[in-house]
Amino acid sequence: MRLNLSSQIVLNKVPEEFYKPRTAVDRSEITRMEKIPTDIFPKIEEAVGSIVDVVVAEIQSRQREGRFCVLGLGTGTSLTPVYAELIRRHQEDGVSFRNVVVFNAYEFFPLSQDAPHSAFRQLCERFLDHVDIDRQNIFTPDGTIAQDSVQQYCQLYEQRIKTFGGIDLMLLGIGRIGNIAINEPGSGLTSSSRLMLIDATSREESTLSFGTNEPVPPCAITMGVQTILSARKIFLTAWGEEKADIIRKTVEGAITDTIPASFLQTHNDAHVVIDLAAAARLTRIVHPWLVTSLTWTDKLVRSALVWLCQKTGKPILKLTNKDYNENGLSELLALYGSAYNANIKIFNDLQHTITGWPGGKPDADDTYRPERAKPYPKRVVVFSPHPDDDVISMGGTIQRLVAQGHEVHVAYETSGNIAVGDEEVTRFMHFINGFNQLFGNSEDQVINNKYKEIKQFLASKKEGDSDTRDILTIKGLIRRGEARTASTFNHIPLERVHFLDLPFYESGKIEKLPMGEADVRIVQKLISEVKPHQIYVAGDLADPHGTHRKCTDAVLAAIDEEKRAGAEWLSDCRIWMYRGAWAEWEIENIEMCVPMSPEELRAKRNAILKHQSQMESAPFLGNDERLFWQRAEDRNRGTADLYDQLGLACYEAMEAFVEYKPL
Repeated sequence: MRLNLSSQIVLNKVPEEFYKPRTAVDRSEITRMEKIPTDIFPKIEEAVGSIVDVVVAEIQSRQREGRFCVLGLGTGTSLTPVYAELIRRHQEDGVSFRNVVVFNAYEFFPLSQDAPHSAFRQLCERFLDHVDIDRQNIFTPDGTIAQDSVQQYCQLYEQRIKTFGGIDLMLLGIGRIGNIAINEPGSGLTSSSRLMLIDATSREESTLSFGTNEPVPPCAITMGVQTILSARKIFLTAWGEEKADIIRKTVEGAITDTIPASFLQTHNDAHVVIDLAAAARLTRIVHPWLVTSLTWTDKLVRSALVWLCQKTGKPILKLTNKDYNENGLSELLALYGSAYNANIKIFNDLQHTITGWPGGKPDADDTYRPERAKPYPKRVVVFSPHPDDDVISMGGTIQRLVAQGHEVHVAYETSGNIAVGDEEVTRFMHFINGFNQLFGNSEDQVINNKYKEIKQFLASKKEGDSDTRDILTIKGLIRRGEARTASTFNHIPLERVHFLDLPFYESGKIEKLPMGEADVRIVQKLISEVKPHQIYVAGDLADPHGTHRKCTDAVLAAIDEEKRAGAEWLSDCRIWMYRGAWAEWEIENIEMCVPMSPEELRAKRNAILKHQSQMESAPFLGNDERLFWQRAEDRNRGTADLYDQLGLACYEAMEAFVEYKPL
């Protein structure tokens, strides 16, 4: 069973020569914008293997010389697969770590002796406890010391690193704001180990890394930028779309203390190792015509013309031969004969993505429509990771599908129970208690006892405490009720509303369980019963909490299993990926765009507002302060504005989709 198919979604179908150049000359050409050597891999596993090969070679080389190998190690999710592979090589290939000395890159401050948040504890759990390293060779900053002792302690930590001859190899992740270790924006090139206040975004990332609801301490003792740059070799890793922007700024931007990772440009042996998703904003991936000659595909031409329109401030049909020549796109003039021919081709391509009939227009010529006319009506399954992603991301399209007579099913993949505030539970418990006293048996001991038990727990609950199973159940019921209300508002019969409650989500913590076969089988059972002609699935792979990716992987794996089993219905099914909660599709990738009138956009907002627990008190809004309905409207209007700027039809708002073709 293939459980990680989302990692193989490469929307532009990036040619291999862009991320794996054949010769040194090719590499020099396509990486001309990159100021740090950067290796891009189509899969995380391949990237991890390349790093671990170097680490193991370094360790074994030092072993043969009878010397220590000194590693500086960060924590965080980017390095987790690297540590997992090092453990595998130790257990299966006999790689020894007896000559390894480890310096932990940072530790939170202040910490109590039994603090749940400890970077060193995380490093031990994810790596050190599973290999044969001598515990005397492991060093870490101490987050429990008195604050007035920190400066002296940091000086001693620096001295200890020098005692071992300095760091041979440093392994680092990168934060969304460009921090390395806990060197936040503003950290200087000459900074040494010190106490640092943690930025709010970094604290959120640390909370996700630990996978609990407990608050992260406000500060950290961290290796400084100068300390990190003193390492003889440095690897910086990043995976996923959410790191694409900061990787571009780090690798191609100017050296600046607002992005501490950019200081790696000054190192003579630093390497950035990333997957294709994290490389998505690098010039050689997103604008390859600026660095090399191309074999032009339709999507590359579309991408180039959209870029040229934005650069010149012109709509497509007003681009001239001069615009092409002055901006490095003369190859397209040779290919198409003139700017006019290229303009018309891409204008028509984009125009054909727009449709008011997302399920296909019956009895119409569908040659240039994104969806086929038949069969009609279609059976449609919309998969929603949380109980509100359907209306947030494609609420207008759902309303169109229902109004146009299609059989629409909505499948809520997770309960969403950890994203409900305690005050919502209190409000509903008050209602239940009052209802019982007014209309029921006020002496009902089951209700009375449970009410007292939950009230007492919430009154004594401390920040970071996990909820009881009863409270999680109530929170799940709240979200179910909201989802049913929104579905009814959209005229979807409740018998077509499915709550899958995938098991991976039910950890009661931010960090979820691994998505596995049990999750896939639940999804597979639904699609094999409905036999849909259309499936809509979340494409928000940059979701910082990871739930969307796991839910998408569950759906793609279920489709893959049906394909392997020879399911006939799948040959007449199209899979569309939506976005909206965290990002929007780039216009060059959009294959179907559904317009909305002002009234339809207002109806979409009203459906989102049915999810009352996710309004002002929603716990996981991320680093975007806008509420979800505001994000959705801004993105939908932004897509419509972009089409308008390119000289296409002008609408109030638009929802965009990309087709997924089963591998």
